[in-house]
Amino acid sequence: MEALPVTSRITLNNILLATDFSHASKAALPYAAALAGWYGAKVFVVHVVPYEPYMTVPIEGPLPIEEDVLWNRAKHEFDEFPPSGSLGGVRHEEILRRGELWAALSDVVQKQNIDLVVMGTHGRQGLKKLVLGSDAEKIYRQAACPVLTIGPHVPEPTRAGWQPKRIIFATDFSEASLHALPYALSLAEENEASLILLHMVPLVPWQYKEAIEENTKKKLGKLIPAETWCKPEFAVGFDFPPEGIVRVAKERQADLVVMGVRKAAAVALKAHLPWSTASEVVNVAPCPVLTVRV
Repeated sequence: MEALPVTSRITLNNILLATDFSHASKAALPYAAALAGWYGAKVFVVHVVPYEPYMTVPIEGPLPIEEDVLWNRAKHEFDEFPPSGSLGGVRHEEILRRGELWAALSDVVQKQNIDLVVMGTHGRQGLKKLVLGSDAEKIYRQAACPVLTIGPHVPEPTRAGWQPKRIIFATDFSEASLHALPYALSLAEENEASLILLHMVPLVPWQYKEAIEENTKKKLGKLIPAETWCKPEFAVGFDFPPEGIVRVAKERQADLVVMGVRKAAAVALKAHLPWSTASEVVNVAPCPVLTVRV
């Protein structure tokens, strides 16, 4: 595998912060603010009001605003969101839309030239995910721009704010995975952070582990551009990828995990299939997870 070309730094001009006014989405605020501050970006705080069941029945003309309970409730929530001072001096604009979640967000992404989506997630797992699905996964599997997800186990940033000084790039060497590498390299350079390239190998007999680890580290090394500024660390673990990535993130006290994801088929999203490594990592990671869709 040839070394990748030199990576240019990423730029963020417009950030979309998706909110449902829950604790999970409020937890994402300081991360959006930090990123906007570094890059001088504008934050678009977006809430989508879902269609109520009775609105699926054709009616003559739009529902009178005074009778639109969900819409008026959302407007009231926006009066108190974001919490005072949470976005500091960051330029921001509030957008209220009605419709299906991803369709409405996608429209904003295109019209406002969004470079990054930031959101919190409740981290549904097991039966809840099978029944209710994951809004976060619907978004990061369909968004053409990167998505930063703040899971339920991510602590609040310190008063000094969030700055990723320890970044893990988790890769399986697939096209989708390598599509995210430039973001890991750029963010590491921007923040003068330590960078760990991590690959997990499950179910390997012990007598082969040493040779596999050595060969895999060489393969990881070939991913780094020849003229990169940093000297990343290469790590190989022997575990199932979701569990292994989260374990290493905890052990290394990572501030950010970067992963590539594939675009899911519509049928898979509707079925809420809990098959993805990214989904499992996002739900239990001790730090934010940046997913980049191929």
